[in-house]
Amino acid sequence: MHTISPIARTVAVVVAALLLAGIAGCGTEAGGSGDEIIYITDAPIGQNKFLQLGKTGTEQAARTLGATARTYESTDEQSRRSNLDAAVQRHPTAVVLITYEFNDLVSEFADRYPDQQFVLVDACPNKIPANLRCGTFKEYEPSYLLGVEAGLLDRSGHIGTVAARDSAFFHRWSDAFALGARSVNPRVTDTQLFVGGDNAVGDPARSKELALTAVQSGVDQIYGVTGGGNGGVFEAAAQSRVLAYGVDVDQCPEQPGVVVDNAIKRVDKVILDLLTQIHQGEPGGSSTAFGLAEDGSTITSLTSEAAASGCAILQYPDVLAQVRKARADIIAGRIAIPHADK
Repeated sequence: MHTISPIARTVAVVVAALLLAGIAGCGTEAGGSGDEIIYITDAPIGQNKFLQLGKTGTEQAARTLGATARTYESTDEQSRRSNLDAAVQRHPTAVVLITYEFNDLVSEFADRYPDQQFVLVDACPNKIPANLRCGTFKEYEPSYLLGVEAGLLDRSGHIGTVAARDSAFFHRWSDAFALGARSVNPRVTDTQLFVGGDNAVGDPARSKELALTAVQSGVDQIYGVTGGGNGGVFEAAAQSRVLAYGVDVDQCPEQPGVVVDNAIKRVDKVILDLLTQIHQGEPGGSSTAFGLAEDGSTITSLTSEAAASGCAILQYPDVLAQVRKARADIIAGRIAIPHADK
């Protein structure tokens, strides 16, 4: 009988262990379990609460649906493409993308990988592939409610908006804000200024400069629609002792007593709703707009977290009563808000 020396036996055990480890490693890198949901941002999350909410929402939805979640953060178009390539190779249940930066890429990848399900939040391409579900927001509805607040809190008769770009998309906020104010105070005048440039949604210095310009023209309530630049708007408002309004998430804690209220996008709810459609096998190729009626868009003061928000509007219960009435009228169709398509 052939015998194996102790040294040879040890070598064989080590080699076998390394081979098994190598096989396991390849499996982890090459593909997911199938019960995985991958969230890809258009930019680093950092202090961006909107992108963070997408991450949190994806993780919560994954737990609800019995899946795991993974996040890939992008920095530019090349990394967005690379992250999409890496994601589809894992064959997840769904790939969740966020913002208009993915409009072209999601169309390309959805066509290339027809068996992969995709979700796009806060944007949608003109032609929607069958394996894509979009969730957009009716930004004009909560913006109108903020305008009602501004009109009722008016002191100078002059309100303003500092928005990222002079485009139809951002006018869904700025124009609705002015309409809401005039609905309760017809004498209100409106100034709209736009950041522009290559970093329109992340330039607090430029946003602050424009907010100070608006104040110098007589504006005493400013709606900041500049994404990561809103901190600059709030700094200008605090420095000038005027009021401000925020977007996407609760920004009242950034300048307590200065930020009145915020137009909220319930990104977490939208992600759960769209992933549930996939989980239940409902057909894709669709886009759903989430507004007040769908509880996908709202304002901080009307949420269950309002009391802890520190929003200045909470000091004016009489104003909030009229805001709640306006909300009910919008949902019932008694108030129609003109708006541009995205």
